[in-house]
Order: sequence, then C-alpha cells, then structure tokens
Amino acid sequence: MSAETAAQDDPLFHPTDLGAIKIRNRVLMAPLTRNRAEHDGVPGELATTYYRQRAGAGAIITEATQISPMGKGYLDTPGIHTEQQAHQWKKITDAVHAEGGKIIIQLWHVGRISHVSLLPEGRSPVSSTDKRADQQTFTANGFEDCSKPEALTIEGIKATVEDFREGARLAKMAGFDGIEVHAANGYLIDQFLQDGVNDRTDEYGGSIENRMKFLEEVLNAVADHWLPSETGVRLSPLGQANDMSDSDPEAHFAKVYEMLSGYQLAYLHVVESFPGNDDSGGRDLLVRLRKHYDGFYIANGGYDAKMAREAIESGHAEAVTFGRPFIANPDLPKRMKLSAEMNEPDPDTFYGGGKEGYIDYPTLEEVQAA
Repeated sequence: MSAETAAQDDPLFHPTDLGAIKIRNRVLMAPLTRNRAEHDGVPGELATTYYRQRAGAGAIITEATQISPMGKGYLDTPGIHTEQQAHQWKKITDAVHAEGGKIIIQLWHVGRISHVSLLPEGRSPVSSTDKRADQQTFTANGFEDCSKPEALTIEGIKATVEDFREGARLAKMAGFDGIEVHAANGYLIDQFLQDGVNDRTDEYGGSIENRMKFLEEVLNAVADHWLPSETGVRLSPLGQANDMSDSDPEAHFAKVYEMLSGYQLAYLHVVESFPGNDDSGGRDLLVRLRKHYDGFYIANGGYDAKMAREAIESGHAEAVTFGRPFIANPDLPKRMKLSAEMNEPDPDTFYGGGKEGYIDYPTLEEVQAA
C-alpha cells in the first residue's frame, strides 16, 4: 500500500462536518493558554503568526478568551469584550482563513480562579460560592493564591449571561467560524455545575437541574448570534482541576450530556484526562457517559495519533484535540499523516514571553532542509 493510499484510509484525515463547520481532518487544535496578550486583553501581534502556522488543523480552538474584565484569571490572557480586541482577532481569523483553515473561539470566565490584582479596581473574583479555591493563579508577581470570591447575586448572574451574549456578538464581528463555551476545568460555569463547589440554596443550586441552569442561560444567550450548529461546549466530568469535586459525577454529568444533546450543538468537547494525573480509572465512566450524548463528540487529553485513530474507529469520538503536540509542531496534521518525527515542546516557554517557544518551532520541511 502506498503512503498516499494509507493516508486516504486514515480516519484522522476523513473530512467531516463539525455541525455547520466543514473540516478537512479530525486533528483539531486544543485551547492553549499562552499568556502573550497585551495587558488590555488585545491579542499580541505574534498571535497572528502563531495561529496561521497551525491552520492545517481540522479546526483551531483558540486559547481561552475572557468575555469581560471580571472573567480574567491569569496575566496577559486575551479578551473578547471590546471592539479593539475583536479587530485584532479579525486579523487572526483572516490569516487562518487565508490558509484554508477554520478557527473557533473559546469563550471563558474563570470565576473564582483569579486574584484581585487582575480585576478592575481590585475587585474580588465572583463565583457560584464565596469559598476560596485552594489553587494558585499567575499574576504580575508570579504564582499567587487565588483571592476569596464573592457569590454572584441573581442580578450578577444575569449580567454575566449578558457578558457572554456580548462576547458572542464580538466573536461574530471578529470573523470566527464558531464559538466554544468553556464549561470545564473548574472555571465559572463548572463552579455552578459541580456540587463540591456550588453550595447555593437558590434556583441555581441544589439539584443538577438547578446547577446547570446557568449553562443553559449562557447557551440561550449566545444563540442570539450563533446557530447551535456553530456552537460547542467543553466539559471535564472527571475534573479535579482548580479544586473541583462532585458527589456523583456520573449521574450529574449524564444529565448535563442529555441537556446538551437537546441543543443539537456543533459538538461536545470533553477533557478526558489532565497532564500529570492518572485518570485511567475514569475511562469506563467516560465511555458510559458518552452514551448520553447524541452528537459530534471531540475527545481531549493524552491522546497520540494511534489512540486518536482507535477512538474514531471505535465510535467513541468523531475527532480529537491535541494540545502540547500543536505547541511544538505547527504542522502537526502533516507529521501525523506521514508518521514523521515530532519536535519536543519546551515547557519553560509555554506561558508568557515572546516568539521563543511560540512561533519559532520548525516545520517538517525546515527540519529536513537543515
């Protein structure tokens, strides 16, 4: 069998529809926080090159992007709450589209995973709860303990839903192909979903139906500007990240999966494992949960090309997102198609800095020409 025939038979390279978004392969780029935006949340100038280099992905899901100044939790992360930010993102989407790529923005509010120094006028973070997260975040002083949050009032919840609506509008202005609502990894929406954190006694607390009400309201708000078939959601049902826990993740997330199935979204994007964690015990749970979602499923976490092919061939997933491999290999799909050697990522340059470890990883052609 020739290499060309083998590539045609490779499930990673079968074009498909991600809802309303046509993608040319199943090798998707995961959201990757890089802390290289300007202090006002405008994406840095190098970001245009960074994303353009990776346009060979079936689709790029951008780094998490805060939908308001209060949604910020780390130094130098980008926003989508001003027109200036949207105009800079438009340069990025234009560059990706010029390469034939697709790009989806991840809409983010960190909730309690923040610090007063990062927020307007030194305000306290907001969350479903007033319990401080036993977690650190990245500030101008380096890593610092998260600040104690204030529990959102009903009025505050409604205002935050409006921030998501406005972020969705600006994302449309910026020329994205779709949006992803970040409801994973211990950030604000997840802080409502999981009962280890959500201790509310009002209509947003208690039962899982109440706890997922905030996510439903966000989805209804962004639908003013994006079709459900242009909208994805990210979840982490096994997630203990950012001081999270839940008393019965299988029963509770089964309800969330079923609710999301009813929206007929572009996709559900599930974080199945976290770097450095042994999540092998949760694989069976993930397989059982998968049966509760009737739609396009994107798997994430610790996958290599072989595992991704197996996930697609088995029907567990329709596509897979890759994180760190895309940092070091801007042409990752090509390398996977050819079974070529990979560049190794440098963790020291993951967060913050300039072009080093950001836009200077060589392509396969550059390696071969050296």
